[in-house]
Amino acid sequence: MKANDMDKGGPRPGGRRRGNKGQSSRPSRAAGEKVQGSRPMATKRSVKTRLRTHCGFCGRHSDVAGALVKVRTKPDVFVCPACSMGTPRLDNDSGSTPPVAPKKLPTPRQLIEHLDRHVVGQYAAKRTLAVAVVNHYKRLAAEAVPTEMYADVRLGKSNVLLLGPTGCGKTFLAETLAGILDVPFAIGDATSLTEAGYVGDDVESLLLRLLVAAEWDVGKAERGILYIDEIDKIRKSSAGPSVTKDVNGEGVQQALLKLIEGTVANVVPQGGRKHPDHHCIQFDTRNLLVICAGAFGGLEDIVARRVGRRPFGFAPAGTRPADESGSLLARVMPEDLYAFGMIPEFVGRLPVVTSVEPLGEESLCHILTKTDSALVNQYKKLFAMDGVGLNFEPEAIRTLASLAVERRTGARALRSLVEQVLSPLMLDLPALSGTDVLVTAEMVRSSVMKEAA
Repeated sequence: MKANDMDKGGPRPGGRRRGNKGQSSRPSRAAGEKVQGSRPMATKRSVKTRLRTHCGFCGRHSDVAGALVKVRTKPDVFVCPACSMGTPRLDNDSGSTPPVAPKKLPTPRQLIEHLDRHVVGQYAAKRTLAVAVVNHYKRLAAEAVPTEMYADVRLGKSNVLLLGPTGCGKTFLAETLAGILDVPFAIGDATSLTEAGYVGDDVESLLLRLLVAAEWDVGKAERGILYIDEIDKIRKSSAGPSVTKDVNGEGVQQALLKLIEGTVANVVPQGGRKHPDHHCIQFDTRNLLVICAGAFGGLEDIVARRVGRRPFGFAPAGTRPADESGSLLARVMPEDLYAFGMIPEFVGRLPVVTSVEPLGEESLCHILTKTDSALVNQYKKLFAMDGVGLNFEPEAIRTLASLAVERRTGARALRSLVEQVLSPLMLDLPALSGTDVLVTAEMVRSSVMKEAA
């Protein structure tokens, strides 16, 4: 047999025969005829798959309703964010509310008075943040209720850049402000961000945290406060042009530009990278207040060179007095931030710049004893749960504050020191029920020395 006969469907070795192009070699059967042993044809989508992709209450697909959440009492039932909150769906199927300002907007002076009950010192930062926050939500109120007075004027957004060493209350200030105003608040870490297309988190992942804080209410999240910490860690790796791509530094700054200024970002509800098949939530950041904060270690040296305060002698770098470092950070100019490694486009989108001061002994003593959530009162409550009284001598309080200053970690050092002193007592705390414990300065010193040894 010729070779071309085999190509046309002739017999092949082994008894097999290939059918003509476009035809099946299986025996044909009449329409509707059931073959013995064959399985019934599967439906287009099984019931189980539909339960995972459609809301069990409203029946909407996850592409429209958003990310579905499993019901604890019924593991096979999934519910959309709108039904889980018991809110009616709007015409745009977003389950959101229009972005408006808080109903009762306090004055900047009232905000400062409330902050004084929780945060020690930092009066310059309190004043700047209070004014910036009130102006931001006044702008939202003016846009929510348009009047002829503001028809020809469009109010802009003023985001904040907060500088200062660790443990001085930067995060606590922003978190307390959000609690006073009763608006969604989310904290993001800039160190995990990378430029789009590289391993790490996209900048839109910061907005996902805000959506979770707002219980998936898009409109409520759009008028919240986004706090981006460790912003100084994304500075440029070098002052000049780099041979390699700076995906963790300058690339992240460029990716944050539109988010800070105001844009409509696509947020993946499940988190992770964007995918063409994923449903994305439209998030408008024009009404979002962004506060960027960081320690900016070494920035005070750049400011000192500019103002003429150059160190001399044989003192090593980084030994500048704390009070001098705080005063230098208060005099930061945009060119100092450029020299530090922040690009001009990024600095320009953060027009309000303020700083926190390092905490001294007097401020740390105040944190230990006189704030609403004083550290001493927290441990007194822990001891009282086991029927044990706890008291601190005034000299012991001053000793704790002095040791915390030496550690140069601000208020965070206080809890570490108190734990070192009270851990031996808390080990056998139930056995001390009905007694009183007095912490002395000698106990503090001996506990710290023993730990250091």
